[in-house]
Amino acid sequence: MGWIVAIIVGAIAGWIAEKIMKADHGLLTNIVLGIIGAMIFNGLLGLVGISERTGFFGSLIAGVIGACLLIWIWRMIKGRS
Repeated sequence: MGWIVAIIVGAIAGWIAEKIMKADHGLLTNIVLGIIGAMIFNGLLGLVGISERTGFFGSLIAGVIGACLLIWIWRMIKGRS
């Protein structure tokens, strides 16, 4: 997947995760959350033996789930400080 498409998918995934998790982030944070979230979720799928999700919708779903996980983890860490 090209960088432009990755940025677009990341932005959409981050925005959807932001709405699901009732968070308030900016565009750059949404892009980063979506891209890193997709990488983390695909890595977790690989650990359990499931092949990586590919294509626009597979990447979008992986990005949303991964971004939600990142937001949840951040809230858990932030709550302990």
